[in-house]
Amino acid sequence: MGQLPQISEAEYEIMKILWEEYPLSTNEICERAQQTHSWNQKTIHTLLSRLNNKRVTSYEKRGRMYYYFPIISQNKYLEQENHHFLDRFYDGKAAPMLSALLSNETLTDSDLQEMYDMIQSKIKGDDGE
Repeated sequence: MGQLPQISEAEYEIMKILWEEYPLSTNEICERAQQTHSWNQKTIHTLLSRLNNKRVTSYEKRGRMYYYFPIISQNKYLEQENHHFLDRFYDGKAAPMLSALLSNETLTDSDLQEMYDMIQSKIKGDDGE
C-alpha cells in the first residue's frame, strides 16, 4: 500500500473508535467520541471529513445516514508510526529505545517478563502469527 497518510492526534482518536467496531453511523461515532472528549458534533464531523479526504476512512450512505469504516488497518498504521518514531528519535535502532525505556520508566516484573518473552520468541523465529 506504500506510505500511509499522517493523521493528527484527534483524527487518531476517531480511528480508534472505528477500529474497535465498524461500520458506525455518524451519530454513533459522535456519541462514542463525546464519552471521552469534549468535542462538539461539528468538530467530529470535521475530523471524519479529514479522514475521508486522506483516504483513511470511507463511508456508505444508507437512507439519510452515513456509516463510516476504516480503509487502513490499525496494525498497518501502528507499524508505520513505530518505524517513524524509531527513525526520528533513535536513528531507526530499537536497542537505544529499549535502553531508554528500561532506564527511565518504572516497569513491573510482569512488564519485564512479558518483554523478555517477546524477545525470546522473536529470537526463536516465532512471530506469533
